[in-house]
Amino acid sequence: MGRALGRLLREAGWRVVLVAARSEAGGRSGAKFIGGGRAVTGIPASLIGAGVILLTVPDDVVGSVACELADRCGGELRGRVVLHTSGALDSSVLQVLRAHGAAIGSMHPMQTFSGVGIPPLAGKVFAIEGDDAAVRVARRIARTLDGVPLGICPGQKPLYHAAGVFAAGMCLALEEAGVQVLMNVGLKRREAQRALLSLTRQMLEHYEKLGPQKAWTGPLARGDFRVMTAHEEALRGLQPEFLEAYRAMNRLGARVLAREPEPTLRELSAIANEEKNHPKIKGA
Repeated sequence: MGRALGRLLREAGWRVVLVAARSEAGGRSGAKFIGGGRAVTGIPASLIGAGVILLTVPDDVVGSVACELADRCGGELRGRVVLHTSGALDSSVLQVLRAHGAAIGSMHPMQTFSGVGIPPLAGKVFAIEGDDAAVRVARRIARTLDGVPLGICPGQKPLYHAAGVFAAGMCLALEEAGVQVLMNVGLKRREAQRALLSLTRQMLEHYEKLGPQKAWTGPLARGDFRVMTAHEEALRGLQPEFLEAYRAMNRLGARVLAREPEPTLRELSAIANEEKNHPKIKGA
C-alpha cells in the first residue's frame, strides 16, 4: 500500500520527501517505484521538512513503529500529521505521537493491494478518523486520488474491516474451494476457474443491478433442502473444512438473504441433526 499510495500521490503533485524501510534495499526499491523521495533505512532522527507522515506498515507493528518514531523524532513531531493505513486499527494506537504534539489519524482505502502494479483508487471508499487536522489531510489525500472519504467511528473500525474481509479474502477462499471441488470431479484448474468465474461475475452483475433478492439463486434460495442434503453427503468425502464452510455459508445466506430467516435456519439445523445420526458420521 505504501508504494502504491506514494506513487499515486507523487503523480498527483504531492512531494515525497523520504521513503523509510527496514532495509537499505527496501528503501531504494520503494523510492524507485514511487519515483521520488530519499531512501532511508529505519527512522531518521530528522524528518527533513515532511509535514505528513504515512505509516504503511503491517497492523501488528503500527504501535511499535509509532513508539520508535516518538523516540527518534519526538521533538520534531509538533504540528505534523501522522496517519496509519490499517483497516482494523484506529488512531489511538498512535497516542504516543499525539503526546509529542502530532495530529494523529487513520486512513484506509477499501481496496486490495497485492504488491503487483497499482490498483485504481478512483471511486474507492477511504475510511478516515482521528484528530481534526489529521482528518483534514486524510480527506485531502482521498480526494486527490479521486477516492470517497468516509468518516468512521474509531470503535467501528474492526467491523468495517471485517466487511472488507467478507467481500475479498473470504470470497476468494470460497471461489478457490469451488475450483478445488471441480478439480476433484475431474476438471483441470483452468477449466474449473473459467466455469466458476463466469458464474460469479454473472451473480455480481445481477447483485449490482438488481439487488440481493433477485440475484440470489441456488437450492437454498429455492428451499430445495433435498439437494442440499445430497451436497453435504458428497462433501463429506473432502477435507472437513469444505462441509463446515458449506453449512456455515448456508446459515449466513439464510440470515442475510432469506425474507424469513428463522424457518430456513430451522430446516438447515434439521439437516445437520440428521447428519449427526448418519452411520458414516458415527463411524468417523
